[in-house]
Amino acid sequence: MTTLQPTTKPIRPFLDWPVVTDPAGWQADVAILGIQHSEPYAHDPFPNDQSRAPDAIRKMSQSFCYNAAHWDFDTGTDLASHLPARHMDIGNVGWSGKGDYGDYNAAITERVRHLWRQGAQLVVLGGDHGVTIPVLDALDALGEPVHILHIDAHLDWREEVGGVRRGYSSPLQWASKNKAVSGMTQIGLRAIGSARSREVEAARTFGSKLFSAEQIHAVGMEPVLATIPEGRAVYLTIDADGLDPTEMPAVMAPTPGGIYFRQLAPLLRNVARRNRIVGMDIVEIAPAFDFANGLTCIMAGRLVLNVLSASWSQDGAHIHAAKECQAALR
Repeated sequence: MTTLQPTTKPIRPFLDWPVVTDPAGWQADVAILGIQHSEPYAHDPFPNDQSRAPDAIRKMSQSFCYNAAHWDFDTGTDLASHLPARHMDIGNVGWSGKGDYGDYNAAITERVRHLWRQGAQLVVLGGDHGVTIPVLDALDALGEPVHILHIDAHLDWREEVGGVRRGYSSPLQWASKNKAVSGMTQIGLRAIGSARSREVEAARTFGSKLFSAEQIHAVGMEPVLATIPEGRAVYLTIDADGLDPTEMPAVMAPTPGGIYFRQLAPLLRNVARRNRIVGMDIVEIAPAFDFANGLTCIMAGRLVLNVLSASWSQDGAHIHAAKECQAALR
């Protein structure tokens, strides 16, 4: 059995949750994990600005949740009343850039498997979008099919870029090879990214349901929700550039015409009530480009809170699953 190595302590905890960096103490129903690095491209600086985002998001905790016991008008409840007692911030996983990236990748996967085998809901703070790859590699620990909901301006379906297969242009292509992935819904697509016609065709051939941001602005989120099988486990991956740059400006590829919070948050709450969101990540925040008030990191925190609150409130899919488990043990 692989020995799990401790993580590093964050600058401050997410929402002042207990910090547990030793995997021996990871008995959690909800866990926050910062993953700072993915496999780097030769043309990019290392470390990149996105590696600073996990702590930048945590730093804005009081701005996106002044007090967990106070009423949240987005969710119609307060987080403290529903969040399970076993919630923790389990720190950051960093990489020096020296040594074998594959070892770093595998160590992340084993940590995530450990958490999912005990039934934890995982929230990953990236990092660029390549950090999603070692998390997806752990989906086998769930023992059930998983639908991926992807919010992004870009398709992220490159098999490789410059010989690198686990970088930020490839997570959804990587997911398409994973036997645990039963389907995908990709929304917010717009403008020009790394995808060529062959990648678009490959995504369609796989069966991924693609929605441009323009389609969503025209017809809303109901068609998106209809593509996600009710009751199916869901992994949610949010690239900050999927949102409009007026609301999430701190990204490396700001693209006009994106999804707005008022569109995305209700969708995420609906999904969390009818599907167990077993994990989520929010990636590609570049703190150096944020407004002075930290708007992008506040938005990230608000999206996480909408998912957590809807997951664990009275009509949430996670609380229903917990009640069914307790009933089965009686």
